[in-house]
Amino acid sequence: MAAFEYKGRNSEGGLVAGVIDATNLEAAADTLLGSRITPIELKAAEDDLMGGRSLGQILALERITPIELITFSRQMYNLTKAGLPLDRSLRGLEASLINPALRRVLKSVIQSLERGNTLSESLSQHPEVFNDLFLSLVRVGENTGRLDLAFQDLGSYMEIERKTAKQLKSATRYPAFVLMAMAGALAVITVFVIPAFSGVFDKLGADLPWQTKALIGASDFAVSKWPLILSALVIGYGSFNYWSRSVSGRLIWDRARIRLPLVGTIYERIALARFAKTFAILSRSGVPIVTALNVVADVVGNQFIGSRVAGMGSGVSRGESLYVTAQRSEIFLPLVLQMIAVGEESGNLPELLDEVSDFYDGEVEYDLDRLTASIEPILILFIAVLVLVLALGVFLPIWDLGAAAR
Repeated sequence: MAAFEYKGRNSEGGLVAGVIDATNLEAAADTLLGSRITPIELKAAEDDLMGGRSLGQILALERITPIELITFSRQMYNLTKAGLPLDRSLRGLEASLINPALRRVLKSVIQSLERGNTLSESLSQHPEVFNDLFLSLVRVGENTGRLDLAFQDLGSYMEIERKTAKQLKSATRYPAFVLMAMAGALAVITVFVIPAFSGVFDKLGADLPWQTKALIGASDFAVSKWPLILSALVIGYGSFNYWSRSVSGRLIWDRARIRLPLVGTIYERIALARFAKTFAILSRSGVPIVTALNVVADVVGNQFIGSRVAGMGSGVSRGESLYVTAQRSEIFLPLVLQMIAVGEESGNLPELLDEVSDFYDGEVEYDLDRLTASIEPILILFIAVLVLVLALGVFLPIWDLGAAAR
């Protein structure tokens, strides 16, 4: 379905205008004629707004950042708390936005509201911007009349997610920079330095040690076969991305990722902290447990853990307790299982889930600090091995030639 703007005259001759949903231009005209409206002007609303491109194409070119969604949620919280009408609030936000992509999204949401849709229905037309958690909380806020609390929870949740992502990037920035520098140095040595030494050794006719022969052989292969190597790397990277984004491939990769040395526990605890935060917010908002677990399964960011959470939802729907299904999932620590059991029995599950989230957040911060401390000696070891290989392969024959000359 697409949106079409129209101007026309009704059966009494009065001038009318508005927006209508239809599959194409002809269907829109037929719908208007069936409503006894003679169209004078009819055009696609999205074409008029976006220069003929779809909203998905626009958003692919103009990215909406997490900080903009956080700001949007906080502004909506203040506006809805003040009791302002939704259309007026959204129009005020649209006029103040700098990002043209988010402005177009809000304009589309406003048009959907004017057609009689609810806010959650209007936001659901843009799944590339608003995920299932966002829509679920907005829907609950509409049903309970506390839309302001829904946007408050969303702003807090996204701020915590942003903080965790910044911590992870900060912890991995230094080792990534060192590895790239090492790779660049190795490429320069392989392509330029070793071939120069190889020519000198050939002129002298010296008997080279096996370390030097291995380096020269690797260098010759890299220089002569670099198009093949580059093609293999590009194809391998593209194939891995395609496979890891498939349903089965993502499940296998996400399961393997949480078992990686050093960083595996970080990915696992980030996903479990996200589970606890999201589940606490949904439970506090009054979302049924089964529905909440299904939503959480889609937003934890790990397909393997998400499948276990979805299995918990299936168990609860069969009448099992949350504690039993959580224990069977085998993804929680005994301490966390105990807190879930106490929360389920006492009726304070959201509060205890908040404590679970704080526990995992603390573990993530500790793991990130330990990651930085653990990677530094490993990188030093790699650099030492690289220097040793170059010393044995390049300088050893030079020393031998010097000793022979003396």
